[in-house]
Amino acid sequence: MPNARQLMTESADCVAEGDTVLEAARRMRQLGVGALPICGADDRLKGMLTDRDIVVKALGADRDPATTTAGDLAQGEVVSVDAEDDARFVLRRMTEHKVRRLPVIEDHRLVGMVSQADVARALPEPEVGDLLEALSTD
Repeated sequence: MPNARQLMTESADCVAEGDTVLEAARRMRQLGVGALPICGADDRLKGMLTDRDIVVKALGADRDPATTTAGDLAQGEVVSVDAEDDARFVLRRMTEHKVRRLPVIEDHRLVGMVSQADVARALPEPEVGDLLEALSTD
């Protein structure tokens, strides 16, 4: 059974907690991604920022994207997995929290990201189907 380190994309790009939402949106466009981890000055994971967060929590709430920071939008528990966690645990975390991407942590530092597609390649179809069903329902 592969672990998160074997599934993940290494060197995940971060947005700094002090970066503006506008800067984050530009980085997402440049990288072709819909979510970025938010990292603090200590290189520790502070949260996740999604394109939906930018639209709903910033633009939809009439907040200025040029002055609102990524850290301003970080909320709640940061859901992540350890680099040594096996693929089934990663799948359970994604299913329980209804997320398509998870930061991978080692020694409290971000080392990569594992996506729904990464897990789908590693596990049998029925288990992946359960994840897709969980992500598709409210």
